[in-house]
Amino acid sequence: MIGKVLAAIIGSKIDQRDGSGGVKGAILGATAAGVIRRMGPLGIVLGGAYLAKKAYDKRRTERVVTPAE
Repeated sequence: MIGKVLAAIIGSKIDQRDGSGGVKGAILGATAAGVIRRMGPLGIVLGGAYLAKKAYDKRRTERVVTPAE
């Protein structure tokens, strides 16, 4: 069940970045979730590390964008 949720999130992000929508994000999301699942614990750790890095970078850029006056 968690794998299906992750596939949906990954597919949604791919569609947002692509901008054209369609089934491309769904297919790539399902493929990415399948690859992570088959890698076992290492895949979960690598996927979690990737998500943590993306969240860290996003938060860091949000802080830097607003200069102090």
